[in-house]
Amino acid sequence: MGRVTERRRTLRIRDGAVSSRADTLVAEEPLEIRLNGKPLAITMRTPGDDFALAAGFLVSEAVIAHGDEVQSIVYCAGATADGVNTYNVVDVKLAPGVVVPEITLERNVYTTSSCGLCGKASLDAVRTSTRHPVADAPPVRLAPELLAALPDRLRAAQKVFDRTGGLHAAALFSEAGELLDVREDVGRHNAVDKLVGRALTDGRLPLSRAVLLVSGRASFELAQKAVMAGIPVLAAVSAPSSLAVDLAAESGLTLVGFLRGGSMNVYAGEHRIALEAEVGRG
Repeated sequence: MGRVTERRRTLRIRDGAVSSRADTLVAEEPLEIRLNGKPLAITMRTPGDDFALAAGFLVSEAVIAHGDEVQSIVYCAGATADGVNTYNVVDVKLAPGVVVPEITLERNVYTTSSCGLCGKASLDAVRTSTRHPVADAPPVRLAPELLAALPDRLRAAQKVFDRTGGLHAAALFSEAGELLDVREDVGRHNAVDKLVGRALTDGRLPLSRAVLLVSGRASFELAQKAVMAGIPVLAAVSAPSSLAVDLAAESGLTLVGFLRGGSMNVYAGEHRIALEAEVGRG
């Protein structure tokens, strides 16, 4: 099976001094996801948690919403001429009676480690397809001070990042700020899928009392995945996209961006932020 990191020889230049040494890089390999034996998607990912990644991807695609809808997830023989298993092909077999939306079988999706499912879905499609509407969940109330402490807790849990500096991370926190799970991947959307897939197999969906924190920006794809998993709060250390804000506003998702130190911007769902003072309007 592919490793999380690989070593490569590199030429280092530091203040005019030249040396040669091995550097630790994050591994990136393709993963083909099949559904009931039929090719569905290919994503570039960091090997590891592949079954969770496949399950989480199917949650975001509105194919499944509960763990009992999956019968099995297995590695398939690879694409090599001698049939050696590359551990880069996963087949998800759905439980009997689970209806597969036709659109998922009619299209082949190629997702890169940077963009996720670029431009695939409309706001209406996400809002109407989720079986875990965040607006229907009991309200979560979070103090700004609690949110401000989460990035440091995420950074402390990033084990592979310390060796490579090249991984995105996503973490689930409880409403009390407890770290529930953390996943790293070369693609930020993959890291979220791994979190959601693990929660699905553990029977914890919907994640209606959880906070999702991502180490980079908050794109439409990440907001979509949060909504599909029933996560009421998405926070990012960087900026959100305009479409992510639109989706958050329409779905009832609380979206926080630029979460750094004691500062943050709340773009939607401010009713979940517990403020002591009156919010100033500029």
